[in-house]
Amino acid sequence: MAGRGSVENRGKGSWRLTVSVGIGKDGKYIKKRKTVQAKNKTVAGTLLNRFIEEIDNGSYITPAHIKFKDYVEVWKIKPVKLLSPSTIEMYTYLLDGRIIPAIGHLKMEDITDGHITDFLQTLGDDGLSSSTIHKHYNALSGIFKHAIKKEIINKNPLDKVDRPSVTYKESQVYNATEEKQLLKLLENEKNKQQTLIVKVALKTGMRKGEILALQWEDVDFSTNTIHVRHSLSYTKANGYQLKEPKTKGSNRDLGVPIKLMNELKKHIYKKKTDRMEADELWRGGEYYFVFSSDLGKPLLPSVPTQWLDRFLKRNGFKKITFHSLRHTFATGLVNRGGNINKISKFLGHSSISMTVDTYSHLLEEDREIADMVDEDYV
Repeated sequence: MAGRGSVENRGKGSWRLTVSVGIGKDGKYIKKRKTVQAKNKTVAGTLLNRFIEEIDNGSYITPAHIKFKDYVEVWKIKPVKLLSPSTIEMYTYLLDGRIIPAIGHLKMEDITDGHITDFLQTLGDDGLSSSTIHKHYNALSGIFKHAIKKEIINKNPLDKVDRPSVTYKESQVYNATEEKQLLKLLENEKNKQQTLIVKVALKTGMRKGEILALQWEDVDFSTNTIHVRHSLSYTKANGYQLKEPKTKGSNRDLGVPIKLMNELKKHIYKKKTDRMEADELWRGGEYYFVFSSDLGKPLLPSVPTQWLDRFLKRNGFKKITFHSLRHTFATGLVNRGGNINKISKFLGHSSISMTVDTYSHLLEEDREIADMVDEDYV
C-alpha cells in the first residue's frame, strides 16, 4: 500500500507523508500531503498506510477552509468514538434540525466558543429542555474532537464552553403520591405486558433499551435480582441490534422488590408457554426476550412509549415521557436521602458526576432543608 506514497524526514520527529491519488487533466500527478510526528521511519510508514486508507475510504479531507456542514459528512463516515446507529440517527436529526442551520455556513477554523455559547443559549430561549440541549452539546463535542484528531482545527471551541447540566423539574417526574396513583391505575389494565414494562422502569430505573433487551436468564428469582447485560436498539437502516451496555457501569445487577419479581415470574412462565405452543412458528430465534411479541420477536422501542402516552391520556393522568419513569425512580431515592454514589451505580451512570449533574437541583433542595433544621439548634 505504501508504494503509492512516501515519507520524508523533516527533522525533530516530524515527517511529511505524500500520497499520489491520480493524474490531473494537465498530465501531472495529484498528490496529498500531511505532516505527522513519529519517532522513526517505521512508525512514519505505519502512519502513511493509515493516511492512504483514510484517502481511499473518503474519511480524509484536506484541512483547508472546510465549512462545518461539509465536515459533518466526513464525520459521519467514521466518528472517532464508536457510536451506535441509533445515536448517529439522533445526532443527524439534531444536526439537520438546528445545528447546521445555525453554524453550518461557518468554516471550521472560524467557529469560536462564542458561536457555541450563543447557539446553546438560543436553544434555551426557544424552550428546549436541559436534556435536549445537552444532546446538542454532545453532538457538537463529538464532531470537534474528530476535527482535532484529524488536524482540521488546532483548537476545540468547546474547551471554553461549560457543559450544560441536565436537571429534571418536579413537573417532569411523578412524586410519591402520583407514583402510587399510577400503580393503582396500572392494576386495572388488560395489557399486562405493557403495564409490567412500566412497573420495571418505575421500580428499577432501567433504561427502555435495557428493559427490552432482558432475556429469561437475566432474571434470577433465587436472589430477586435482574442482571443488566444488554441494550436493544432499532433503526430503519440496521434493524434490531442487541449490544453490550455502552459503559462498564451500565452492566450491573439490580435488587428488585419481591412483589415485582413475583409478577415477572408469572409473566415469564406465560412466555415459556407461548414458546412451547408456537413451536416452529417461534420468531425469537436464539433469544428468549422477557418482553416480546407472542411469537418471541423483540418489541420496537416505540411500542412502550406509544402505549404509555395512550394510557396516560385515556386515564387523564399527568403526562410524562417513558424515560422520565427512570427519573421518577431516581428522584424518589434522592428525596428519601439515598446515598448518591449507590444511586449512581444502580442507575448505571458512567460516573457519579453525571448523577450529580442530573439531580443536583434535588440535592440542593435537600441541603436547604437540612440548613433550615440546623437553625433550630442555634
